[in-house]
This record gives sequence, structure tokens and C-alpha cells, in this order.
Amino acid sequence: MDIKASDVKALRDMTGAGMLDCKKALTETNGDIDKAIDYLREKGISKAAKKADRIAAEGLANIYTKENKAVILEINAETDFVAKNNEFIKMVDKIGNAILNSEVKELDEALNLTIDGSSINDLIINETATIGEKLSFRRFEVVNKNEDEVFGSYLHMGGKIASLIVLKGNDENISKDIAMQAAAMKPEYVNRDEVPMEKVEHEKSVLTEQALTEGKKPEFIDKIISGRLDKFYEEICLIEQKFVKDGDLTVKAYLEQNNTNVVKMVRYEVGEGIEKRSENFADEVAKQINGN
Repeated sequence: MDIKASDVKALRDMTGAGMLDCKKALTETNGDIDKAIDYLREKGISKAAKKADRIAAEGLANIYTKENKAVILEINAETDFVAKNNEFIKMVDKIGNAILNSEVKELDEALNLTIDGSSINDLIINETATIGEKLSFRRFEVVNKNEDEVFGSYLHMGGKIASLIVLKGNDENISKDIAMQAAAMKPEYVNRDEVPMEKVEHEKSVLTEQALTEGKKPEFIDKIISGRLDKFYEEICLIEQKFVKDGDLTVKAYLEQNNTNVVKMVRYEVGEGIEKRSENFADEVAKQINGN
């Protein structure tokens, strides 16, 4: 039978379960919401759903490569303690390798991939129930390279930061150097051409106001802004940065010395952009005692 989107949303609002789980529950129960709620409880999904409003901002980022294909992903947990748990690490590896050996490109597709007879979505739900923390598959990206290119990867702080580089040529040492640079210096883009124009215009506007506030003469404003924009690019563009292994060189100069260039960069930092909740420790203990 056809399942109404409004019913799926209603069930999700009532249980906190995922959209795919809600749709499946309604399909299995012929659209009966009450029975669908029971279905979710019986499958153990409701136990995971109780944790749906918690914030999972810890976890792991990792990189998996095979021939000309690489996958970088981030999977979250609520605490760093769980992120170091072998069970959690095994789950991350299973998911990463499953995606690497598939053709999926979107998160919804990945959640439906099957591992040992269960979907990745079900695997995460089961591990949530077993481990006792909210677990969340946040994001991944598939990166491909050509035969005349090489991957460079680097994990920092045990997987808190992961950087993946595609470099022209076949020098793995150079590619690792650049991946380390990306991990350490937090560039947002490879070069100036990648920076969105609206971001540049916004920065120009801010710099103009700064210069005027400082009392700079209007005839010198353009030159001042140009110099300050260079500093802006040095912070956010990989090849504009000072090379961490040799402060006398920029990354661009280092690459030119070695007759190569960066084709692509992907950098994940676990929890970036997620608002972390700060709670009083006594309150947290009280919540656990009361079963909340």
C-alpha cells in the first residue's frame, strides 16, 4: 500500500525514529500508526529513538582507499570514551569498507547498504542500543583519482581529524606531507579560485569598515584591503599557507619545487559545526539515576 508522507512524519515525531524506519514500520503494519509504534519498540528501534535528542559530537573520522577510489567518513558518538571503544571502531570500519566496495554516493543510499544481512541503518540502531549512546552516521565523501595521481591521507589525534588529498604524480611522501598540512592548518579551500565570491565580497566589506574605522585615508583603502585579503587567503587556502615543514616556503612553492599540484582536498574534523551541549555533571548523574 502507499504510505503517506504525513504519516511517516507523524510517526517520526512520536517516536524519534528515522524516516526510513518509520516508513518500513508503516509498510509492515499496513499504515496503522499504533501498530507501527509497537513494531519499532519490538525491533529495539524505540530504545535508540529515546536517545535521538541527545547530541553526538564526538566520534571518529577515517579514510579507506582501494586502487583509484577513496572514502572519507565521520561517524559520531556522544562521548570520547565510546569513540575509543573497539566495538565502535569495528562498526566504523565495517561501514567504511562497505561504502568503498559499493557505488553509493549519497547518505541515504549508504544507510541502505547491507552488511552481514543487515542494513547500515539497522547496524547503527543495534549498536546504539548495545553501546547505550546515540550514534550517528553524519557524512561521507567518495573521492576518485586518475592513474597519474596519488592519494595522500593523514589521521590526527586518533581520528579526530582526517584529511584526504589527491596529488598529481606518484610521490606518496609529498602527498602525505600535504595531507598533514591540511590536517594541521585547517584550510577550507585548495586555492583562491575555490573561494566563493560572496565570501570574498563579505571579507572585503569587513576589511573596508575596519580600515575606515582605523582612520585610513580613502585613497589608500584599496591597497590596504588588497594586502589584508592576501592574509585572508593565506589562512583559508591550502596552497597559500606557509609550509609546516619549512616556514620559508609556501605550500605552493613546495609543490612547484616538486613539479606537482593538488587536485582535490577533503578535510573532516569530528564534531565541527555541531553545537555541543554543556551539562552540569551532577545533573547528568541524576538523569541517569532517574532513567532519563
